[in-house]
Amino acid sequence: MRIGRPLILQGLPIVRAVTSKPPVRPRKAYAADWRHFSAWCRRSGLSPLPPQPQTVGLYITACASGSAVGTATRGMKANAVSTIERRLASLSWNYAQRGLALDRKDRHIATVLSGIRKSHAKPPVQKEAVLADDIIAMIATLDRGTLRGLRDRAMLLIGYAGGLRRSEIVGLDLKADQTDDGRGWIEILDQGMLVTLRGKTGWREVEIGRGSSDATCPVVAVETWIRFAKLVHGPLFRRVTGQGKAVGPDRLNDREVARLVKRAAMAAGVRGDLSEIERAMKFSGHSLRAGLASSAEVDERYVQKQLGHVSAEMTRRYQRRRDRFRINLTKAAGL
Repeated sequence: MRIGRPLILQGLPIVRAVTSKPPVRPRKAYAADWRHFSAWCRRSGLSPLPPQPQTVGLYITACASGSAVGTATRGMKANAVSTIERRLASLSWNYAQRGLALDRKDRHIATVLSGIRKSHAKPPVQKEAVLADDIIAMIATLDRGTLRGLRDRAMLLIGYAGGLRRSEIVGLDLKADQTDDGRGWIEILDQGMLVTLRGKTGWREVEIGRGSSDATCPVVAVETWIRFAKLVHGPLFRRVTGQGKAVGPDRLNDREVARLVKRAAMAAGVRGDLSEIERAMKFSGHSLRAGLASSAEVDERYVQKQLGHVSAEMTRRYQRRRDRFRINLTKAAGL
């Protein structure tokens, strides 16, 4: 059960409860991780059930050691620490669905995971931020005379102006509570667009104001897409079918946003100083969030709120080209 937005009745706040299923993508990831673990257990002559901390400890060791010798790890690719932690979370969830519990604090798991973190942890790989000039160049490469071009234009602009994750972009509906798998909805107002999102830490609202020009305004881009796609209900961003002449009912996969950012950045010549291979690795859906954080010349608190970050430190990680010494505490302290 999730909690929706508060309603006001006779001065008293009433919260409406709406049932919803877990997001589709996590369910698929949990299932894939369980298959991965079960296959490793079969190769190792072990059983995935009931949960055994010793077995799980050996499994995450194998995940972290792609070069290990033996049938238990043959063909396995060494996993990053973040992937191993995700696999552990998936195992816990899968066991819980079976009425079982995995003790992740058991020394066979906790000690091994601590060692993996110390030995294999690396600084996070940050994607390139696309700034305002980059976005303008990127949308100029899109064909405004096609439905696909109008859709892609709206996704790039709303993703950049709202600092949205790729899953949040494709998870939007036209209105509240229209689909089971939606992650939020939009409300178009005179001064801009209000985006209501269900995020990692609960519900949040993102305000996207109208731009200084219709050519680069995210709200106008979304309005244009809705009008020409003739959308009245359901997902906001959908597949374009029939050789680009029709709009299907299905919601876009979030990977399409990453591909769009990469494709448009390459076509616009963003970071043309790099080789084609290097450029292809620099851009992803997160480039939009990083672009807003790096470009917006406003108080950091407003950027933090827009991105939905709990801490200012997390927001600073997204600011790729900020002036780190704009506020000089040394001088402020009298030195």
